[in-house]
Amino acid sequence: MDAETVVHTGGCHCKSVRWKVVAPSSVVALDCNCSDCSMRGNTHFVVPAVNFQLLGESSKFITTYTFGTHTAKHTFCKICGISSFYHPRSNPDGVAVTFRCVDPGTLTHIEIRKADGKNWESWFNQSDISSFSKVQK
Repeated sequence: MDAETVVHTGGCHCKSVRWKVVAPSSVVALDCNCSDCSMRGNTHFVVPAVNFQLLGESSKFITTYTFGTHTAKHTFCKICGISSFYHPRSNPDGVAVTFRCVDPGTLTHIEIRKADGKNWESWFNQSDISSFSKVQK
């Protein structure tokens, strides 16, 4: 993906959770069918954790849910319940950003790919998702 790198801002519905993330203006977002993502309708792009920063007092409005292997850390706002980002099982060194929670104006293109979270192990082994949370040099 050859797209300029920009600073995106975003957060939850009530704006108690706000963040900024350095990422391309054109992203690959994953539409996952795992039990959690499919129920939430979450479609997300993954960035290196060092490119993601919570703003202000956002951390005091976040709660976390885990299940299964407890590797993924599903975060959401304690006030409005929106999950604007989380730490995915596929990329524990990264952050998955819900593309619909990015403020308008900085995302120029979103390529949506299917992620087979129902068959996670086989999908993960044949995907390139683990590279998404690596800092590009």
